[in-house]
Amino acid sequence: MATVTFTSPIMHGPKSVYAVAGDTKTILVLAEENHIPIPFDCRDGNCASCLIEVTYAEPSVKKGITLTEKEKLKLKELGKLTAQDIEDAEVRDLPPPYRLACQFIARDEDVTVSFSGAPGGA
Repeated sequence: MATVTFTSPIMHGPKSVYAVAGDTKTILVLAEENHIPIPFDCRDGNCASCLIEVTYAEPSVKKGITLTEKEKLKLKELGKLTAQDIEDAEVRDLPPPYRLACQFIARDEDVTVSFSGAPGGA
């Protein structure tokens, strides 16, 4: 089971919730279920309004799900993803710090998800 801690300047403080290991709910769905106001428009990786920054409680244990093609394109457009980040993700299983909440699925690692509250701003 993963503990996902959400933090944002628009929240009254951090909020931690559990993500069940093996579940395929995205961070956006988990946020919605727990009344956490991550902005979004499309839910499909096209708009990037749900941009988040992910940090890991145990940096040596990063098991984030692979980047989708849509996510790669959007994050590159925003300047949040480099060729090195893509290689690290695809070859070394080291996910980049910036993700789209509608695409990212927490595995069984504890993470902190930060977002600005403004669409497209992490």
